[in-house]
Amino acid sequence: MSEMIEVLIAQSKEQMDHAIDHLKKELTKIRTGKASTSMLDGLLVDYYGNETPLQQVANIGVADARTITIQPWEKDMLSKIEHSIFAANLGITPMNDGEIIRIAIPPLTEERRRDLAKQAKAVGEETKVSLRHVRHKILDAIKKEVKDGYPEDIAKKKEAYIDKILHDHSDVIDKMIVAKEKDIMTV
Repeated sequence: MSEMIEVLIAQSKEQMDHAIDHLKKELTKIRTGKASTSMLDGLLVDYYGNETPLQQVANIGVADARTITIQPWEKDMLSKIEHSIFAANLGITPMNDGEIIRIAIPPLTEERRRDLAKQAKAVGEETKVSLRHVRHKILDAIKKEVKDGYPEDIAKKKEAYIDKILHDHSDVIDKMIVAKEKDIMTV
């Protein structure tokens, strides 16, 4: 019995770690007014009938603090890349000069900064909800084991340990959200 609970605890910790990793990826998608190639992560381009990640059909770089450059390996990909950027509705407009695509990142208004900060908070809260869901599942499993004869004092220690893991992960989320909000609100 004890071994099963240890395995469940390890799995729960792993799920919480995955939730933190997912949050990191989601936060990189929220733009801060600075050019970042991560804004284009997950963007798919029609490459000869196949949906292909942009990174596999072009070089992506940052020319300066407000400009992203995309240089496709094949010139006939320029219009398809442009179309994908428009379709992704990222709030940015690509400029095609026949050789390279430049994306100028417009400065954010104060209102837009506040909206993005709220969006970052919401993503953080969703992550916390998923952590609490993981915690709830493991606590239910521990209670079930107690009904089947698992010692209550050990179960209480395991529950306290799970609560500590949840608290530690929640602290990490809070720090990530504060850092992202600061980044967003910095002009």
